[in-house]
Amino acid sequence: MADSSFDVVSKIDSMEVENAVNQARKEVEQRYDFKGVGADISLNDKAILIKANTEERANAVLDVLQSKFVKRGLSLKALDSGEPYASGKEYRIESKLKEGIDQATAKKLNKLIRDEGPKSVKSQVQGDELRVSSKSRDDLQAAIALLKDADVEVALQFVNFR
Repeated sequence: MADSSFDVVSKIDSMEVENAVNQARKEVEQRYDFKGVGADISLNDKAILIKANTEERANAVLDVLQSKFVKRGLSLKALDSGEPYASGKEYRIESKLKEGIDQATAKKLNKLIRDEGPKSVKSQVQGDELRVSSKSRDDLQAAIALLKDADVEVALQFVNFR
């Protein structure tokens, strides 16, 4: 019998991110507590820029954005938000979108599978993803459950299960 396998990846749906940012922008424009504070959210290539005239308002806009991420089914682990900083008369928060599994995290996941996973499961790093294979599909399901419970800094998805 051939080996079964799946890939562990960290990808974000750019359309969902765009929708979440647009929904957050509409809510910020319409809410009374954001009137006259210069609150704004903008999305460029792989970053989201939040602007407001006070640090508290900038954090409140970030909170609105995070709630929209959750409602759209996006993981907050994919959003790497910095601290508010002053830029002229306004405060800004830059949030980067994290995509892909870096080498250190891939090694950590690889070690976790090797140490705590079923013995028949093998894993290898392939670029910014991790390929996990085994003869038993039940062992692969156990490996997925193990990785879902793992405490890592990136959002994990499991694709190409065959």
